[in-house]
This record gives sequence, structure tokens and C-alpha cells, in this order.
Amino acid sequence: MRRRNKEAGEETRPKLSREKLREAAGIFRFIRPYRWPFIFGLVLLFISSLVFMIFPYLSGLMVDVAQGNAEMDISLGDVGWVLLAVLIVQGVVSYSRILLFAIVSEKGIADVRKALYQKLVSLPILFFEQSRVGELVSRLTSDVEKLYSAFSITLAEFIRQIIILVAGIGFLAFRAPRLSLIMLGTFPVIVIGAMFFGRFIRRLSKSRQEELAQSNTILNETIQAIQAVKAFTNEIFEALRYGKSIDQVVRIALRYARWRALFSVFIVTFLFGALFFIIWRGAMMVESGEMTAGQLIEFVVYTGILGGAIAGLGNFYTEILGAVGATERIREILREEGEVNTTPGHKAERITLDGNIRYENVHFSYPTRKDMEVLKGLSFQVNSGQKVALVGTSGSGKSTIIQLLLKFYKVDEGDIRVNGNSIYDIDTTAFRQNIAIVPQEVILFGGTIGENILYGKPDATEEEVIEAARKANAWDFIHSFPEGLETIVGERGVKLSGGQRQRIAIARAILKDPAILILDEATSSLDAESEKVVQDALNKLMEGRTSIIIAHRLATIRDVDCIYVIDKGRIIEQGTHDELSLIEDGMYNSLAKLQFEL
Repeated sequence: MRRRNKEAGEETRPKLSREKLREAAGIFRFIRPYRWPFIFGLVLLFISSLVFMIFPYLSGLMVDVAQGNAEMDISLGDVGWVLLAVLIVQGVVSYSRILLFAIVSEKGIADVRKALYQKLVSLPILFFEQSRVGELVSRLTSDVEKLYSAFSITLAEFIRQIIILVAGIGFLAFRAPRLSLIMLGTFPVIVIGAMFFGRFIRRLSKSRQEELAQSNTILNETIQAIQAVKAFTNEIFEALRYGKSIDQVVRIALRYARWRALFSVFIVTFLFGALFFIIWRGAMMVESGEMTAGQLIEFVVYTGILGGAIAGLGNFYTEILGAVGATERIREILREEGEVNTTPGHKAERITLDGNIRYENVHFSYPTRKDMEVLKGLSFQVNSGQKVALVGTSGSGKSTIIQLLLKFYKVDEGDIRVNGNSIYDIDTTAFRQNIAIVPQEVILFGGTIGENILYGKPDATEEEVIEAARKANAWDFIHSFPEGLETIVGERGVKLSGGQRQRIAIARAILKDPAILILDEATSSLDAESEKVVQDALNKLMEGRTSIIIAHRLATIRDVDCIYVIDKGRIIEQGTHDELSLIEDGMYNSLAKLQFEL
């Protein structure tokens, strides 16, 4: 991910290099399925642009016909009918063009959004650890929105302004060559001035957007961590932090406004000054009989259109630069190597695991902290159908063992084998379909209870969902709600209690019917009453399947087949609860004495 520059002065002016254009062109693969509407739209765009250039000529012709100076024998009524016909053609062509580009842009951008989302959910955990949520959301929203604007409006209008500019200069050179030379002599000054101002305006605009993005990041982080903010009574601190960022936005915005104001003064002074000079010179030519009044009006209208086209090109060019930058950022994600195949319709080959797990001399350190080895030659085995527990102090490596089993990371040395095969030789999706996890902090999606249970097996029947809820001791409270399975749980399950969320997570795991079950301190945050109900549901869930339990409360693991005590990435003790309790100076015995007051 790119990091924002701290100072506006450090930013470089964006340029449309050949490499960037080639990179941006890659996004057009999303337009390829709709290429014929796109091509037809471009043809209609060319026609509508040329038809538009007839209006100034007809305006001048009407004046000359009224004054009796027309070059052809035609009445005002004839000109009016021609004008009406041109308006009808322009209306039909413009409607069709806009509709075609809307179809292409809407469907093309929908495909971009789908591809981005599919790629994001397929990426490894490491990608998300190295990215900020605000940045990723920005790419899915604002960057895609820029691309949508480019497909639907900017690109078409940019081409249209070029056609108008070329056609307009051709008309002017043909109809009034002397005035055209005067006009073309003044425009370069305006263009150079616009480029000068544009450089600073773009730089300040980018700085403002980046500072605003930083403010939004603060806002996003504060809302997500609002409980911590209030618990530490840091409301004033956060308000000041956000206010300071907003004040910086205002300072940059005011500088931006000053440059915009100067640019407006420049445009008004030079553009209209040049236009009035051309009108004055044209009036002299009308007076001398070198041109008619209608031709002068025609020239002035063409000049105004050309001025608008040049100004439009500048604006659209800036927007295209923004779209190119957005395209680069989008394609950065699309080029990332996904760990699973998320192509719609793809189904991983189903495999059946017996749940036999073996860690062989596993060494591991997190990619972001290579200097700190978390697991140091760890080896142990879990036989099929066994219940084992991992015990140890915080930071000992218990959760890391689980994350490696889920293939969130790859071991540095050693191997992890299931069914005798290295897990890295097994398709990731097929492998994870055999594993279910019930975490300490259950995350529910903001839909219904039924939808959250179905997450374990999306094609399950309602009867299967109800049966899973019964086994998880969840059906009684679900059935007590007026909407039953259709009850909305709220964002992250906020409308349910901790025990209710846990039981829905258990029902989800039961519905998945995994070969391997992982319980990550699943009852540690519950009160005694809720823990008893949830523990009873967990015992049912563990029946007949390999289960790995991370536990702080040792009372929940007294009956497991084997307990592994982890300390600083190594197994220092192993055995049953009774066996480990007999080791007088052992870590497990010390923990047990603290909890059971033995």
C-alpha cells in the first residue's frame, strides 16, 4: 500500500505515461463483454458531436437571411424547419448514446465490484494485516466510483470535446480564416496559464483529499473502538485529535480556494478579454464588408464552444488522471495472489478427513515480525476423534497453532499433516470445509438468526437448521422470538446476548458437521449460567470428532484425552488433567492451584 506524503510539496504532478495508460487499459477487459454497445455508443457520440456543430452555422444563417445577406436563396421558415430536424436528430442520437454508455458503465462497473470483492475474500490473512480497513473500503467505494464516472461520463465527454475542438477549428478556418488566426493566437496564453494554475490546484486538491481520508480513518477507528474510548474516558482526546485533522483539511481547502479564485480571475480577464477583442475586430470587418453579421455571430458562437471544449478538456483530463490512479489501485488488488478460488460456480472437490493431525518440528514467526520466533520446533499428534486441549499463558503460541492449522500462514520449517498428507498439498477450500471453529468472540453477520446458522452449510434445509439449533441448546430462545429464525441479530449480533451468540456459533458448527473442531476459549467470556448451557452444547458438538480446545478455564478441559502445556512456543508438559496435576512444580499444576484452589 502506498503511504500518503506528509507535505503537499512532496507530491509529484500526475502524468499520463505510456506505462500508466497501458496499465489503465487493462481495466477495459471488464468492458469487453459489452463492447458492441460501447462501440455503437462511440459512433453515436461522433455523430452527435458533429450535429451539434451545425447549430452555430444555423444561428448565423438566420441572421443573414433576416438581413437579406444570405449566401443562398432560403427563407427563415426553411431555416426553422432545418433547425427543428437537427434538434430531433440530436435528441434521438444523444438519448441513445447516453443510454448505451449507461448500460456499459453500470454492467462493467458491477463486474469490477464483483471481481474486487471476490478477490478480497480470497486473499490471505497476511494481506489484511498489512492493509488498513479504510484503504480497502476506499478502493471498493471511491476508487470504483471514479472508474464509474470515467466509463459513464468522463471518457465519452473527453472524446466529445476533442471532436468538437477539431471540428470547430476546421469550421472557423474555413468560414473566417483571419479571425481564426487572431483567436488561435490568444488561446495558447490561456492554456499555458490554465496549466500553471492547474498544477497548484491539483496538488492542493490531492492534499485535501488525503488529509480528509486521514480524518475519515480517525473517525472510523474511533467508532469501531468506541467502548475503549469511553472506558478510558478519552472522548475529549479523540475530539481534539479529529478536530486537529479537520483544521488541517480547512487550511488546505482555503489555500485551494485562493488558487481557484485566482484562476477564475485569470479566466474571466483573459478569456472574456480575448473574446471581446475578437468581437471588436469582427465588428470592424462587418463594417468594412469583409464578413456578414451572421458570419460574425457564427464565429463568436463557435469560439465560445471551442473555449468551453478547451476548458472541458482540462477538467476531463484531470478526472481521467484520477481514474487512471484509481485503476492502478484497483488492479493492485486484482493482481494479488488469492489463496482460494472464488470464481462463481467453482466448487472445490470434496474430501473426507479422519481428523488425524500431526505437527512435525514446526518453527514459525509471523511475516510482520520475522525477528520473533513464536513456535520453536513444536511437535505433537492428535488422533482421530480425540479431544485435546492447549493450555498456556498469553503469547505462548496457542492461537498460532490454530492459525497454522487453518492455513492462515505457512510454517517456516517442519510440516503439519492431516490424514498423513501435508496440509499444503490439500486444496485450501476443500481442507477448510472439514474444519469448524467456535471462537471466544463470536462475529455474527447483520442478517437473521437462520442466515447465520446457514453460514455453516448454505444449502441446508430448514429442518436441518432447526435440528442444529436444538443440539446447540439454542432453539428454545430462538423459538421464543416472534420472528423465530427470521429474527434480525443486528450488526455483529448486537441484539443477542453473549451466550446466545455462542450457541448460534455452535449451531453453525454442528450444521457444518466437520471432521475437526476448534474451540478457541469458547466459554471464557460467559457468566456461570450461560457457560453451563454452552458447555453442554459444546460437549454434544465434540462427540465423535477430533477437537482442539484452547482454554483458560481448566474446569472445561478436565475430561479431555490429552492436555498440551505450551510455553514460549514449546510443549513443556503433556498428559491428562490428573497426570499433570501430580507434577508438583509443573506449570499446569500451578495454574490448576490458582483456579481450583487445590
